[in-house]
Amino acid sequence: MPAASCSAKIHVLPDDVVSRIAAGEVVERPAAVVKELLENSLDAGALRITVDVKDGGLTLIRVTDDGEGINRADLPRAFERHATSKLRSDLDLASVTTMGFRGEALPSIASVSHVLIATAAKEDTVGSQLTLVAGAGSSIVDAPPVSGTKIEVSKLFFNQPARKKFLKSATTEFSHISHVVQLASLAWPSVHFRLTHNGQDILNYPPVPADRDRILQVYGQTFLDRTVEVRGRTSGLSIRGVMVDPVHARASKAPQELFVNRRPIRNATVFHAVKEGYGSFLPKGHHPTFVLFLDVESNRLDVNVHPTKKEVRFAETEALHQLVRQSVRHTLSGSERKVVLGLSQTGQEFVLAGERQTSSVSSSQFSTPISPRGQDFLANGGDRLSLSGSVEGTQLAFAHEAASVYLRPEKPDILPLGQILRTYLVAQVGEELQVIDQHTAHERVLFQRLWRGWQARDIPSQPLLIPEPIELSAAQCMLLLKRCDDLEKLGLLIEPFGATAIAIRGVPVGLGKVDAAVLVQDLLEDLTEWDSSSSLELRVQPVLASLACHGAVRAGRALALPEIQQLIDDWVQEGLIMTCPHGRRTAFRLSTDELAKLFGRVGWV
Repeated sequence: MPAASCSAKIHVLPDDVVSRIAAGEVVERPAAVVKELLENSLDAGALRITVDVKDGGLTLIRVTDDGEGINRADLPRAFERHATSKLRSDLDLASVTTMGFRGEALPSIASVSHVLIATAAKEDTVGSQLTLVAGAGSSIVDAPPVSGTKIEVSKLFFNQPARKKFLKSATTEFSHISHVVQLASLAWPSVHFRLTHNGQDILNYPPVPADRDRILQVYGQTFLDRTVEVRGRTSGLSIRGVMVDPVHARASKAPQELFVNRRPIRNATVFHAVKEGYGSFLPKGHHPTFVLFLDVESNRLDVNVHPTKKEVRFAETEALHQLVRQSVRHTLSGSERKVVLGLSQTGQEFVLAGERQTSSVSSSQFSTPISPRGQDFLANGGDRLSLSGSVEGTQLAFAHEAASVYLRPEKPDILPLGQILRTYLVAQVGEELQVIDQHTAHERVLFQRLWRGWQARDIPSQPLLIPEPIELSAAQCMLLLKRCDDLEKLGLLIEPFGATAIAIRGVPVGLGKVDAAVLVQDLLEDLTEWDSSSSLELRVQPVLASLACHGAVRAGRALALPEIQQLIDDWVQEGLIMTCPHGRRTAFRLSTDELAKLFGRVGWV
């Protein structure tokens, strides 16, 4: 056999390089570190978990819990790849009931950071402390025998400058961390979660007896008041949770949170089933929003399908789709005529054929109270986006149809004819018949004015007689206040109003009365994408579009003839642009020739 050529192109990578490559699949950003450490704490039976973060997680991530701890003999083994206490063979994968199971998280984190861990099992009289740098550990030293585990991760990606370079700002990275903590909190209402950033308390969720109570802590009363409860079950599958009533549906997709056996996941089958369930109840351009919990028998679920456990595979996809779709449809059909604005509705449990029908759900909670460890917990699955979580958003597509197509040499004569369904305006514009959507046309007018004002760096603000306070999460407050100077240049004046609220004290002139709470939520979605765009114009346009949308006259409002005249005059003055800033149509027009063809008058004398 010939000797190996010294010019061989294929080489075996060093162990440290292999570790860092493998870590990249698990540790994508600081939020991934927090997620993995939280899962370890929950698997250890922790009832109180504190997450301390500095500089968006780049300087420090510290997770402290009161779980069962790690004994001294097992401590160094915990940082060996594929070492785990949760599996013994591949057969155990068929019924995983823990959050973690691969034995990859701790070694992956350690390989790209500095790690200090102090822990003590309940029976230990002396604790243990271990320090690791890039995966290499020192000798174990004694530590105070405080039951539980404290792990500190610092200098994340210090040996991976390429990965570090692609991280976002500290504010953006922290918003991802905040969302991870919120997801864990929703899944485990019996556990006390606390999150701090740079020494400031951001989230603090004491334990509560039921899922509904935790949803109230995370999203607030306003969100809960706009929801209906959904419950359904069939053999081996059950669903419970809340979803926003279609009356209150918005263009935003947040929140869309799904938990399978307490694990947050993304699943196209379930999301499609929810949308199908909403069906025609959902207004065009709006999306379902929900917090749903699926319980699935662990042997009918495969959680080992994604490195970060973001996805799961169901054994009975069709049955799952049917259960979710029909449970949602059943809830909406039952509540459609009963919905009282501002009040959440109690849902009836939906049971697929063959299952015994149960009584209606109590209005106080839609889930069985959870014991300190959540009895009989069933397996699990995934992750998500960027909310404030990570809230997954899309850049608004601004449609600017060429105004020149509709411009006349002179301003055309305008003859307002009336209003249809308190939504559409009918007018003769020049020699054309125009049917105009009052909201989108007014939105276009306001946007064009705001855009010109911004280009001139002169958008005046109208102070509110009484500043309007808005309750938010601490992370959302941080995001808004970080951009308050930018928002002030756009005519929106905000100020802090306690640790978890802001107050709107001024809006751009000409906007009129707006729903401040809804406006702020839309602005938050716009601002989460702020750091992802290098163009200032692309940053500003979505914000101005949101302001214009909320200031525009709503569909359903009756307008007097002078108001109709003014709105159409303004729209024509802006160039008869046929789309709003979000791309929706503003008008439909029929020329004299088209009218003649419709009525068969072509060729008549």
